[in-house]
Amino acid sequence: MTTTRFAPSPTGNIHVGNLRTALFNYLIAKKAGGSFILRLDDTDQERSKEEYVDGIKRDLEWLGLTWDRVERQSLRLDRYRETAQQLRDSGRLYEVFETPTELDLKRKKLLNMGKPPVYDRAGLNLSDADKDRLRSEGREGYWRFRLDHERIEWNDGILGDISIDAASVSDPVLIRADGQVLYTFASSVDDTDMGVTDIVRGADHVTNTATQIQIIEALGGTPPNFAHHSLLTGAQGEELSKRLGTLSLRDLREAGVAPEALLSLMARLGSSQPVELRMSLEEIAEGFEPSQFGASPTKFDPEDLWPLTRERNQALSFDAVKDRIAALGVPDDLAERFWRVASQNITKLDDLAGWWTIFSKGAEPQIDPEDAKFIAEAMTLLPPPPYTDATWSEFTTQVKEATGRKGKGLFMPLRKALTGQAHGPEMSDVMPLLQVVRARG
Repeated sequence: MTTTRFAPSPTGNIHVGNLRTALFNYLIAKKAGGSFILRLDDTDQERSKEEYVDGIKRDLEWLGLTWDRVERQSLRLDRYRETAQQLRDSGRLYEVFETPTELDLKRKKLLNMGKPPVYDRAGLNLSDADKDRLRSEGREGYWRFRLDHERIEWNDGILGDISIDAASVSDPVLIRADGQVLYTFASSVDDTDMGVTDIVRGADHVTNTATQIQIIEALGGTPPNFAHHSLLTGAQGEELSKRLGTLSLRDLREAGVAPEALLSLMARLGSSQPVELRMSLEEIAEGFEPSQFGASPTKFDPEDLWPLTRERNQALSFDAVKDRIAALGVPDDLAERFWRVASQNITKLDDLAGWWTIFSKGAEPQIDPEDAKFIAEAMTLLPPPPYTDATWSEFTTQVKEATGRKGKGLFMPLRKALTGQAHGPEMSDVMPLLQVVRARG
């Protein structure tokens, strides 16, 4: 069975970059009738917080990305310890003691010699006596995985054939001096134990993938199918990471972005397919194929979300919004008419409140100086509410006969005086909704 996972760290709010990873893995699982795991990488006890766990779940539920089960790495520490011991016993995990300063000096020396800055495996040459001496000096040991120096190859679902020489990569640190297991190790153990078959993640993980393939094989597992999507940049090609604070899913939701708009954009952005609004995850999954995505950095402009949000909101049925409209105080006998009139003049659903304020409390009249006398005369011809479907036609006919104005010179000043807007719904539709006309004085 196809099994995928999304493994965020609950150390902050998830953002559009995280969403791309979550969505791709979700779509692969659902398209195959498989299982999608939400796996919380919460081994960093200082930074991981339950409020972020709740936030991650809330964001995914908002988008409809429901999971089949939740796993927490903080509950699997015994399993990591057991597996680490297996790797020690097989000679694949070895203890090292270099400080960050010493490692930095080694890197600089190798670079000055024109060599790749790969760890020299000095830890492998330490005897037990050497290790005891280093500990007595106050050194703390941590653990590296010994890579087999051979080519690591896989067919990437997006990038194609990948081949990395393990000799060009430093043996990865898997366990810190304080005993905390790091992502590369915990993820490999989990993917093996949980039967994960497919993994999509960012292109910045390609080297991690190479090392994790060897770790998974050392654990007796079968490496999953890997695919690495391109990284997002800003609209001008700038690094997006510096802006992610304003692009969290929570902030986009609170700004009024429609979930279908966000999903439709993220499921096509960077692919050979055009971005088109889809109203369900089932529709999105039908056309999803990782191989249609490119390797080049992908530009993301949050402004692209608003036309899709507008299209989605304007397509909603009255039943989908009737509770929101009732909460605005719109009377039941006007509610459906209000939605029909206002819906084609909104982007966010929150925009409905502005239209109901105009209709129920009257708009601040917008009157150009050259139209002031005309509007004063015209308003004497407008009866008080309530109005009917025929009111606008009858009113403008009277004003035309009384003032001689016609065309745009007749209709635009009256629209701006009655609604405070130069654009909006047909005035014949607006008039039956107007409860107050402030231009009457």
